[in-house]
This record gives sequence, structure tokens and C-alpha cells, in this order.
Amino acid sequence: MISLKQFKYFVEIVEAGSYSRAAEKLYVAQSALSRQIKELEDELQTQLLTRDSRHIELTPAGQLFFERGKRILDDIDDTVVQARQVGLGARGVIRLQHSSSVILTPAMTGAIGRLLDQFPGVTLEVSMAPSENQTLDIEEGRADIGLIRLPTLRKYPHIHVREVSTERLMVAVSHNSPLAALDNVELASLSKEQFISIPHKDRGGLSYLVANLCLEQGFFPIPARALSRKSSQLSLIAAGLGIAIVPECMRLMAPVGVCFVPLANGKLLSSVGLVCLREADPLVAGFADAFLAFVKSDSCKDL
Repeated sequence: MISLKQFKYFVEIVEAGSYSRAAEKLYVAQSALSRQIKELEDELQTQLLTRDSRHIELTPAGQLFFERGKRILDDIDDTVVQARQVGLGARGVIRLQHSSSVILTPAMTGAIGRLLDQFPGVTLEVSMAPSENQTLDIEEGRADIGLIRLPTLRKYPHIHVREVSTERLMVAVSHNSPLAALDNVELASLSKEQFISIPHKDRGGLSYLVANLCLEQGFFPIPARALSRKSSQLSLIAAGLGIAIVPECMRLMAPVGVCFVPLANGKLLSSVGLVCLREADPLVAGFADAFLAFVKSDSCKDL
């Protein structure tokens, strides 16, 4: 009868490319590996590997067995993780908030989908809230995890903030604006433009970051007659009522009529932070850690 040990040994040998390297990784004798693979081939009544002193090669049957065997081992690992989480009481509702400028990109929604598979007992409630409000809501127990646009002004003793990602800032303009025809634009040249979004005196986030960048260039953004710090600002921009400096991800939700012009200094960036309590419930902490790892992994693939 085929054992899980034989599945694991076979997959390790193929991935390592030799019996000797697999034996080192598994901390077993090379002779033990050879014996297990010989017993596996005898049980299947077919040859899986051809080998010489230098390397191994998969037979067609071996290729099939490797691909399906690896999936079986991955499924077993996932089952063990899920069983452990359920056994530890990994059930409940996690309340996730995100800023209007933190778009749920494919990387983030992909991470959420995989996390819900990994945490089968979890229901996720997603809502939108300003970055500054999220930290207060989490501090006071009204939310569990936040995705904020850094920086925030208020600091709370029990809040833990970790950077999720960074992205370049761009100028969002109406397609009728003369700026739309430019390949890039200097931030200092926007001093006479009207900005749809300016900072609130009690809030940090994107508008606060943009205002400080403008101040470094010697001007404060001129407020437009119609203002918005929410995603609706893109509709106001499309209508020609002003401009805004926004993270590149907002292209994903821009209405027709909005153009995005790169800033000449490509080093002008905005960061997204993941927020939760320093001593969060184990379920929330595990979910937040896994979310961060998934998003960072997907972001690296996109580079």
C-alpha cells in the first residue's frame, strides 16, 4: 500500500533534482530514499524515475504521479491547517474597514478569497471608513482590521500599523484639461490648479500627504468650489471641477473622462497600512498576518 511518506519522498526527490540533495533536506539516508522509491514503483508496477550518477529524469508516469502527488500533499497541508483552526475555535465575524483611496485591488481581493478558504469558519464584513476613523474604531472595538492610507495623525497605544504596499502618486485630471496632453507634470507647476481634495484639520491620510508634498514645493493646494475626500472626487474631476493627486490604484475605478498623468518625480509615493490591535484576538491576528503575507506575495509577482 502506498504511504504518505512515499508521496513526500518522491516529490522531494523530483524538486531537489537528485537523491543526495533530497536526502540532505529530509535528514534521511540516501539508501532509505532509494528503498522507498523502489517500493513505490513496485506497488505501482511502473517506473517513475530514470537515474544515473548525475541526475534523474521523470518517466511519463512519473510526471503524472509527481503533479498529482504534489497536489495531494498540498491539499493535506491545507486540511491540517483548517482542522487546527477550527479546533482552536477559528469561527466568527471579522470586521474589515478600508479607506476610499485604498481600492480593493485584484491582489487584495485574491488574498481575501484565499483567506476565506483557509479560515472556513470566518465571515468577513467589509465597509469603508476614513483612515483616521479606522484607527479609533479598532481601538474602541468597533472594527477588527483596517486598511488605511498613511499617515494618520492620531496615535493610539493599542494600535499596531504595518505597511502593506506602496504605489506612485499621479495627477487625476479631466480629459479636457491641458494637463491631460502631458507625458508627466511637475508638482510645483500645479500651484495655480484647484484641488478637489484638501486635508481636514483633524485627519491624516491621502489629502494630508498631498498637502505636505505641495508645501515642500512652496504652495498649499487651492481648494476647488466642490470638494470631496471620497471616491466621488473622480466624478467631480471628470466634470472639470478640479484636479487631485491620487494613488495609481484609483485608475481601477475612474469614470470615463478622467486621465491620469504621472508626476515627473517618480519617487512621490503613497503607502497603505494594515491596522489591528497589538494584542488582537488570535483569530483576527492570524487573519491579519495571513492577509499581509498574501498581498505582499502577490505584489512581488506583479513586479
